[in-house]
Amino acid sequence: MRQSKWAVYILNCADGSLYTGVTTDMERRLRQHNGEIVGGARYTRVRRPVAVAWQQSCESRSQACKYEAQIKTLSKSAKERLINANAPWIPQD
Repeated sequence: MRQSKWAVYILNCADGSLYTGVTTDMERRLRQHNGEIVGGARYTRVRRPVAVAWQQSCESRSQACKYEAQIKTLSKSAKERLINANAPWIPQD
């Protein structure tokens, strides 16, 4: 089985907010979000520094984007429970 290149992640931002995204390279994406290299999200530009709070490998870009969309609908407290449990995301039907 080929190892997945895609991951969905949640970042803790300096202002206490949470940011959810997908990537194929978590290290590069974190550097982008923190302004070390070009390409970070507009949302994180004014909320630096950011740190990875949670991440999960996905089988495909499609799956990663689906999980991202579902996680983005959660309340902040539900996202914090996911982070604190350090558990994998269970897809919603």
